[in-house]
This record gives sequence, C-alpha cells and structure tokens, in this order.
Amino acid sequence: MTILREKVFAYITHGERLLVFSHPDFPEAGIQVPAGTMHEGEDPDEEVMREAFEETGLRGLRLNAFLGQCDFPVPERGEMHRRRFYHLLCDGEPPERWRHQESDPGEGPTEPITFELFWVTLPDGVPELSPGHGEMLNRLRELMNLRGESR
Repeated sequence: MTILREKVFAYITHGERLLVFSHPDFPEAGIQVPAGTMHEGEDPDEEVMREAFEETGLRGLRLNAFLGQCDFPVPERGEMHRRRFYHLLCDGEPPERWRHQESDPGEGPTEPITFELFWVTLPDGVPELSPGHGEMLNRLRELMNLRGESR
C-alpha cells in the first residue's frame, strides 16, 4: 500500500535570484528549496507561506503564483508525494547567505534542523537540486520571462 503525502514547495525569488539551501548536518540531503508536508485541512497557499517562513526566517514574502503540481514516487518509504510548487517574492534586502534553524521540523528528526540559505542566479546559476526539487524551474523561468538552459 502506498501512502500519499501532500507537499508544498516554494521557489522564493529576489530579483533574478532563487533561494536554495543545504543542511550542514545532513550534506547527503543535497541542495533544496523550502518545502514541507501539508497539515490536515490546511489550505496549500497558507501552507507554503508557513513552510517558507519556518525554513528561512524571512518576513515579507508574497505569494506570486501557483506553478503546478506533480506526483513524485518515494518507493523506499512506500510513499507517493503530491508536490505543489509556488512562486514567492522576497521584498526588501535579504542577506546574501545566512543560517536559520527550524525548531519544529515535523517529520524526521526531533531536534532543530539548521539550514544554510543562499541565493543563486536564475536562469543558469541554479546548481543540481535534490531529486524533484527542480521539477517546475522551467515554469518559473517562463513566468519570470527568463531564458536559459532547460533542466
């Protein structure tokens, strides 16, 4: 039996830059974008804003667009992830690089998780992301009217 998990992913941009992060304590997790599992009965638009804040600490984020959804199998866990991708805008002048701790990570570890957050340049400066995290980058590029390599 496969368990369906509803997830939200946030492509947060500041100008032509995309926010990504690594886990200093879990380097094997790779480079990711803010994301998380939806809570029962929570609206996906509200959920992506909550997850983005919890994982980045950034205030003043604005929801710009829903980019789409896809299903991503995770057979080693017996799960299927229904992933919803959103574009969020970061106003103001955020730091270039910073660390943030999520105190209630939800699934997985019970200790706070440290994120090393940094900006990469769109369209072609985005590193290889963890599996499935780059699924809607082409739609983001189209929305932002950017040209570059397809991934």
